[in-house]
Amino acid sequence: MSDLEDLYREIILDHYRSPRNSGELEPPAHKAEGFNPLCGDEIVVYLQLDDDNTIADIKIGGQGCSISQSSASMMSAAVKGKTVEQAQELMGSFKGLMSIADKGEELAEPTPAEIRELGDLAALRGVVKFPTRIKCATLAWNTLDQAISETQSAD
Repeated sequence: MSDLEDLYREIILDHYRSPRNSGELEPPAHKAEGFNPLCGDEIVVYLQLDDDNTIADIKIGGQGCSISQSSASMMSAAVKGKTVEQAQELMGSFKGLMSIADKGEELAEPTPAEIRELGDLAALRGVVKFPTRIKCATLAWNTLDQAISETQSAD
């Protein structure tokens, strides 16, 4: 196993053991729930947007495997303080990374640009070697997307 894989494993375990932004937000924050019936992973995203469409606060909850829970933690840390548009761009980049397995592409080492853009999220790139776990890694992102859509449609 490479040193990079060891580092990624430690990042994932750190987010799993000590999730960032864990908890709940009171209304008027929006709440969205995601569930993967195949494995039982659950993610709850609480989202508070500012008037300028910035993610003022985000909290996460739920239960599930280390991949789903660490991905939720990393996602919440990555999007907090960003505009909805920036968060959606990051969502697209992350989901693009997870779609490598669908295309049958070879998994290459991350580029410095990918590491700068994705930060800790780059640690999840190894998940694509296990296609059944991709849904675990993307559950939080799909739930965030749902929360953003519901928040914007409520306006």
